[in-house]
Amino acid sequence: MKALLGIKKGMTRIFDDHKVIPVTIVDTYGCVLSNLEPEGFELGIGEKKHPSKAMQGKYKALKKVPSQRQYFKGKVEDDIKLGDELKAEIFEKGDKVTVVAKSKGKGFAGVVKRWKFAGGPKTHGQTDRLRAPGSIGFGINASRVLKGKKMPGRMGQDTVALKNKKVIEVKDTLILISGPIPGAKGDLVAIYGE
Repeated sequence: MKALLGIKKGMTRIFDDHKVIPVTIVDTYGCVLSNLEPEGFELGIGEKKHPSKAMQGKYKALKKVPSQRQYFKGKVEDDIKLGDELKAEIFEKGDKVTVVAKSKGKGFAGVVKRWKFAGGPKTHGQTDRLRAPGSIGFGINASRVLKGKKMPGRMGQDTVALKNKKVIEVKDTLILISGPIPGAKGDLVAIYGE
């Protein structure tokens, strides 16, 4: 299974056959195979400054504790050993990949922003009900608010997977992926393909 970890560096555009293609740049420098497990493997990137003793013990064979890690299911190729750095060249131009990252956090949001509610009417004496959720529960039968109700709360910071993203170009440690991907600049991005 092909897999890499990288850091999102931002977006730019590429001109190809008189077409403008928006791309996201992901830097995969320092991505290493950090741990092997029975049903999968773990990739790590960077180095933690003040790791705990438990983490130092877990990554003793690696001789450093990665600052960011991601677990992948599947088998790693036989020629790759623990601690080996994975290069961006494992992906080629035109490959279809799945990109997994955390979306931007937007803080506490109301129902209009978070769930696209319409809000209350703007007439008939309404004053402070324009962006309110309205009725939220039953009167008699259930006599409670059901779990999973769309309510105000923390928005964003969700793990988002985008399938069938195209690799536009591979340069040194950089991978250029078509279109936008979740997360802000400097966020961890997992890229994997078949």
